[in-house]
Amino acid sequence: MRILLVEDERGLGEGIRTGLKNEGYTVDWLEDGDSALKALQNEEFDLLVLDLGLPRLDGMTVLRQIRRNDAELPVLILTARDATEDRIRGLDAGADDYLPKPFDLNELKARIRALLRRRNGPSRLFLEHGGVRLDPVARQVTYQEQSVNLTPREYQLLHELMANPGKVFTRERLMGVLYGWDEGVESNTLEVHIYHLRKKLRSDLIRTVRGIGYRIDAQ
Repeated sequence: MRILLVEDERGLGEGIRTGLKNEGYTVDWLEDGDSALKALQNEEFDLLVLDLGLPRLDGMTVLRQIRRNDAELPVLILTARDATEDRIRGLDAGADDYLPKPFDLNELKARIRALLRRRNGPSRLFLEHGGVRLDPVARQVTYQEQSVNLTPREYQLLHELMANPGKVFTRERLMGVLYGWDEGVESNTLEVHIYHLRKKLRSDLIRTVRGIGYRIDAQ
């Protein structure tokens, strides 16, 4: 899952990014509203964590503008503005959740998990396909009831595909999910991850759609 974090407090931003990356998310971090709006217009993200008090373009303006074109992107607001009327304004502008500062990082992680589950349709405790079972909370994978050890990025890739059965992901989209704006990624890295997943789980689990990308079949 790829998250865009927009927060201008450097200490807080570093802490959130580190905490979410340790949880297995790909996190791209920006510090002003104008850059965030441009990134959202040009790239795909699974969730937006948005501060309101931003330089160049405030968070409320960013939220209103993206909601004109994207009604589905989950948005979680982080802000020191904890008055009831500020929360109402944010929710009415299109936010899905609101977490006032200061907050506990574990609560932020739980709210993100809830928003991502909601985005993927009816809440499911597990993702299952052909004997493969993925537990998003425990971040554990089993195949035919046997535990399977995956690297963080193998897990992330498998989760993205299993959460969207039948959807064809382009190579570029999956690389964005796994690495965001990280540099120094080898050109065949995605194919290596898919090879290992097929070897550890099932050779026919991830389908290659020639000329387009990859998918897991809908059951």
